[in-house]
Amino acid sequence: MSEQAHIVICGAGIAGVSAAYHLAVRRGVKNIVLVEERAPLTLTSDKSTECYRNWWPGPDAAMVQLMNRSIDILEALARESDNVFHMSRRGYLYATADPKRIDDLKRAGAEAAELGAGALRVHPGPDAYEPLTPEGFENQPDGADLILDPALIQKHFPYLDQKVCAVLHARRCGYFSAQTYGMYMLERAREHGVRLVNARVEKIDTHGGRVRAVHLNNGAIVETDVAVNAAGPFVNDIARMMNLELPVYSELHTKIILRDVLGVTPRDTPLLVWLDPQYLPWSEEERAIFAEEAETRWLLQELPPGVHGRSEGGAASPYFLLQWTIHLDPVAPTYPIPLDPQFPEITLRALATMLPGLIKYFGRLPSLVMDGGYYTKTPENRPLIGPLPIKGAYIIGALSGFGMMSSAAAGDLLAAHVTGAKLPDYAPAFLLSRYDDPAYQKLLAQWNQNGQI
Repeated sequence: MSEQAHIVICGAGIAGVSAAYHLAVRRGVKNIVLVEERAPLTLTSDKSTECYRNWWPGPDAAMVQLMNRSIDILEALARESDNVFHMSRRGYLYATADPKRIDDLKRAGAEAAELGAGALRVHPGPDAYEPLTPEGFENQPDGADLILDPALIQKHFPYLDQKVCAVLHARRCGYFSAQTYGMYMLERAREHGVRLVNARVEKIDTHGGRVRAVHLNNGAIVETDVAVNAAGPFVNDIARMMNLELPVYSELHTKIILRDVLGVTPRDTPLLVWLDPQYLPWSEEERAIFAEEAETRWLLQELPPGVHGRSEGGAASPYFLLQWTIHLDPVAPTYPIPLDPQFPEITLRALATMLPGLIKYFGRLPSLVMDGGYYTKTPENRPLIGPLPIKGAYIIGALSGFGMMSSAAAGDLLAAHVTGAKLPDYAPAFLLSRYDDPAYQKLLAQWNQNGQI
């Protein structure tokens, strides 16, 4: 059984859906086939923390530019859809109890401002702090507010532990209903002729050094000149069908949504991020038990910063989301996702350092849902968007933990590459060919920031 398509997109996670949307709806491309063996947006995309931010480190402005573009598109989609995916702009709140970190926050704010994320405002200072607005995204400040007055911190964020001495509130950040956003783009793409095929890609024919056809496990052969690799954690599987090897690996990240029956978590929060390493608060009896076994002794060691959480749902919702990745070893993606039964208690105890109300749940967790997905990453944690060495082959992948927030700009950039449109200045930063540049390899050797929480 043979058919023809102008473009075949391999994968209907958020990367593939965004590519289809931008090609069909924004660029008017016809005869696109979107191939996915599962339901769309269900492998990793629906495991998102559903956040977005333009707050990124260097060494250049490429990631800030990509994210600013993505947020511009997200806001435009929110306006045209009557904000069907509930985009808000509560920000990210980075907190520390260590006065020695204040200079680091000042440097981070100055760097972000220089890269295009917006101005840094320090409080107390000449400008009054503008509190967050729980709903919506219009007419909100950008840049960041660094608050150094503990009384002012407690006034605006009374749920934080009183030992917090500084918070940095990054403002062009927030969250949205990622699944609704993805489905909105998919529905629009299908209205513009994109065909969704429920099948698995088995083979890509690249005879003569260019894409010729995509073979599916249902027996169909789709003749095409353009194949887009949007396979999420399986981008290398698709690449190997074209005799390519991508510089990517995967990490397992797990999240929890707990039902706060005691009402100890705040509502309408920014994404709350703890910046300090810490020792978890165990009882003496628990410490003795963990010390006995090699596989549990790590629970007594100093653990890394980065535990984070946020309120989930509206003001009446009892749900709170928590996430913390302690182990960053590369893993081979396997399904179903392996889930650690210790993870909820460990993460809750870590976040309780920042949100002491959670202490009430120590040793008696409420009902919760735990799931996870894979961050598929390049070594420097920047995506791959653009042409591959095979003529007619493209990639939109390695979107790591920023897939949802970057997907709008990533799909827009991919569509520009495919259609030969003018590319933005940041486009070269995301090409696979960057690794062939000796100057880039030298930069990689000195890279010490990756933008991951």
